[in-house]
Amino acid sequence: MRKIKLLILVTLIAISFANCSKKQEETAKKINNTNKPNIILFVADDHGLDAIGAYGNPIIKTPNLDQLASEGVKFTNAYCTSASCAASRSVILSGKFGHATGSYGHVHDYHHFSTYETETSLPIIMAESGYETARIGKYHVAPEKVYHFNQVLEADPRNTVEMAENCADILKSDKPFFLYFCTDDPHRGHPFEPEEWDIPNNFGNKKEGYKGVETITYNPEDVLVPSFLPDTKQTREEIAEYYQSVSRIDQGFGKLMKMLNDTGKDKNTIVIYISDNGMAFPGAKTTVHEPGIKLPCIIKDPTKNIKNATNTAMISWVDLTPTILDMAKIEYQKENFHGTSFNSILDKSKVTGWDEIYASHTFHEITMYYPMRVVRSKNYKLIWNIAWRLEYPFASDLWASSTWQSIYKNDIEYFGPKKVQNFLFRPEFELYDLEQDKNELNNLAYKSEFHKVLEDMKTKMKDFQTKTQDPWKIMWNHDATLQGSGVHL
Repeated sequence: MRKIKLLILVTLIAISFANCSKKQEETAKKINNTNKPNIILFVADDHGLDAIGAYGNPIIKTPNLDQLASEGVKFTNAYCTSASCAASRSVILSGKFGHATGSYGHVHDYHHFSTYETETSLPIIMAESGYETARIGKYHVAPEKVYHFNQVLEADPRNTVEMAENCADILKSDKPFFLYFCTDDPHRGHPFEPEEWDIPNNFGNKKEGYKGVETITYNPEDVLVPSFLPDTKQTREEIAEYYQSVSRIDQGFGKLMKMLNDTGKDKNTIVIYISDNGMAFPGAKTTVHEPGIKLPCIIKDPTKNIKNATNTAMISWVDLTPTILDMAKIEYQKENFHGTSFNSILDKSKVTGWDEIYASHTFHEITMYYPMRVVRSKNYKLIWNIAWRLEYPFASDLWASSTWQSIYKNDIEYFGPKKVQNFLFRPEFELYDLEQDKNELNNLAYKSEFHKVLEDMKTKMKDFQTKTQDPWKIMWNHDATLQGSGVHL
């Protein structure tokens, strides 16, 4: 009997120690989590640098995004790696180039293009580190097991005010949270092909408007036509619709910030605003020219003493995952990502070394195969059009746009500053000095005095492809160094 009592006593003591240890562990974890900032990653769909007040547009009404810039830092050399929605988003959430993860283009069901299941992603790592993760709006990545969020919030992705309102619970989370907030605006809206060719696309705008959203319209005569587009009636009408869609984003963003402030968590929440690619006009989206890949990036980090700042460092969306992990104080293996954290330079007025980025576009839809690789080093930019013998393929919504059709149907020689012929048929290499040639019109690749620059840039590109396991490296003189055994392990 004494033995049984002793055994019971020992068992009770062991349970007590275990419970105490568990409580200590939970307390330590809670204390550790209180030191971690909340993070909101707000991603617009097809929003270029051209349509934000903070970036110099005096016509567009984006007071809430402008306020974010005044309270933080805006980057003026921020780049996506592929100007196509799904491909770009896979990079944002994985920290790796799409050609290395199998995320070559759109993940529509008839394409069946998905990220390799062996890859991991930002939301998975955040959740494993104690974060509550939630997403709302556009997703457009696959498979779900790779890009899993703990919560999936529902709302009309065109009504950003409704989206914000439906994020109330995550903003009140007891745990540090990571909110991935993705709008459908200002992507072109259905129908992509209008009944009459010269009717402007609606960009998701509706005559009856959206509940809780003020409809802000623009006069086509007042909009700013970017220099790469033709200044036509049709272009102006479509830009006016695009602006309206952007203003809807801004209102939802403002609503989300007010809700965040009301919770009192704004002083410990990092807010990042970006777009997946450039404006949905020919010459921007689906291209690797500057209007397609050079994008807004505004970051407010209340833990840093930085306000109304401008940062000229060249950063890329492949850098976002390691940067956010760094901000969240989560340890990670740098070699697991292609990007580099720029958290340490966020509050620096002058930076050195951040003067090179790479881009990798393979296709938009699978039927729009046109792989391009890019290196920008300081002022020089090299584009390798791997399938240069093919006619440049259009995304269906861009082809049907009245902006394009106004030129194409009327057999006009120029689309903006470029000849239509040169727009459709491109050389194998394009080399530009962006300091002297912001519109990328003067191709230096075939000029003898730039031969050394071209070769140096080619070397950088090949090294990049080797480092990131780019299958398209084989197209350099049938280079098979990256070719495997043919057996998937």
